[in-house]
Amino acid sequence: MLPHERESRASTLGLVDVSALPVAGATLADLDPLERERLRQAVQQYGGDRVLLELDDEALDGALGLTVREPDGSRVPTLTGLLLLGRENTLRERVPTHEFAFQVLAQQAVRFNEFRRFPLLKALEWLETNFRPYNPEEELQVGLFRVPVPMVDMAAFREAVANALIHRDYHRLGAVHVRLEDDALVVSNPGGLVEGVTLANLLVTEPRPRNRALADAMKRIGVVERSGRGVDTIYRGMLKFGRPAPDYSHTDTHNVVVRLPTEPADLDFRRLVVEEERRRGAELPIDSLITLAALRELKRVTADELAGRIQRDAASAKRTLEALIEAGLVEAHGAARGRSYTLSAAVYQRRGEKAAYTRQAGFTPIQHEQMVLNYVRQHGQIRRAEVMELCRLSADQGKKLLARLRDEERLVQHGSRRGAYYTLGPKEVG
Repeated sequence: MLPHERESRASTLGLVDVSALPVAGATLADLDPLERERLRQAVQQYGGDRVLLELDDEALDGALGLTVREPDGSRVPTLTGLLLLGRENTLRERVPTHEFAFQVLAQQAVRFNEFRRFPLLKALEWLETNFRPYNPEEELQVGLFRVPVPMVDMAAFREAVANALIHRDYHRLGAVHVRLEDDALVVSNPGGLVEGVTLANLLVTEPRPRNRALADAMKRIGVVERSGRGVDTIYRGMLKFGRPAPDYSHTDTHNVVVRLPTEPADLDFRRLVVEEERRRGAELPIDSLITLAALRELKRVTADELAGRIQRDAASAKRTLEALIEAGLVEAHGAARGRSYTLSAAVYQRRGEKAAYTRQAGFTPIQHEQMVLNYVRQHGQIRRAEVMELCRLSADQGKKLLARLRDEERLVQHGSRRGAYYTLGPKEVG
């Protein structure tokens, strides 16, 4: 294993934080005063730690880990310091792995393709400025308010891009790519997920940044989620518009890749989320939003199925479902062991989909009986396969329903096994 590979592996395992270490050969002259002023403006813009605004340059650098003191008392820049405040020529020389690209591909034609080595705060501004013209927005009227509906939620965009720049492996060559394709925004960075983080626990694992000092500095500035739960922000930015969840499936040991689908928003679902959050006076918990999105997509789920989506156990999924039942957004169907869940009748009604609710919620046993009897009155007879299709029942359920109606003399059975069919019985004919 080569030296840089050992360092990369140690960083992935969390054994060393390269972003906290001084950069060989770097001096205070490599820090750009204009970038320090940009940092202070970013604290105000993003609602960061306002204590930072009261500090002089030396205290600010120390508070954010931008410099460290050498044994002789002199201050030298850390990797975090260079990445945030470094001059572009210094970054090119001292941090050659730092590079990012913005690309726009439309039907395989390249409309924009530029690489840069700006310090990170300038990089984020540049990327957002260049992305905005490609991010059309419509408006949704909800009551007296107009709610913007962009192609890509800007909070999700910022978090995905910032995460890629912060958590990339600075021992590896390769650029961070922000690429707008026909059907998705794709953000990728060199370096796989750190030890202990997998695609199966992204939503629930404790934050484990590869570059802790850099991540902490960006949190205090306010650029990224202070709790370290930036993945929640990305999920929320997708699901609240009725779009698919972020897709991390192309991630491997060498790169983290997230795809944010740009398909049209579900405006009725967006209205539902806005109205519910206004009623609560707070955002929906991320597990609740994932649950509503799953029910919108799948129509019906069990607690076990939902557990995989929220990356928690079935008990946690049941608690989330029960809370949504209390809020009038979800309904339960069936006995405890076989219980499943759908969006509530009220939700379907608000979406103008009353028939869809009836299809998903199903019918009561009495309704099943009437459906079968009406079918026989209209068609003269019925077979088990027709009962299964009519009532959306399993073979065993269809068999039991026909047996019950036969025993009650409401149907008469003719033949046996697969050849059996049923006509109206004496209690129905009379």
